[in-house]
Amino acid sequence: MALRYKTRKRLAFLILIVGLPLYVVVAVSVVNLFDRPPIWLEFVIYAALGILWVLPFKSIFRGVGQPDPDAPPRDD
Repeated sequence: MALRYKTRKRLAFLILIVGLPLYVVVAVSVVNLFDRPPIWLEFVIYAALGILWVLPFKSIFRGVGQPDPDAPPRDD
């Protein structure tokens, strides 16, 4: 099922405003369960987690910054 442009845009906004902060809290909490690793390893872990969160939402974020393809053309 393909989502309309407006739906994808609203869903992307919701994911960024609500989902991303929750993901950051969960990621930091999980990493803090273990002894603190060396700073370079901690950086690698957070960088990997920063890339990993967006993979399930790639189709939602694709093209959201572009003009609405379903909108009628404007005469300027």
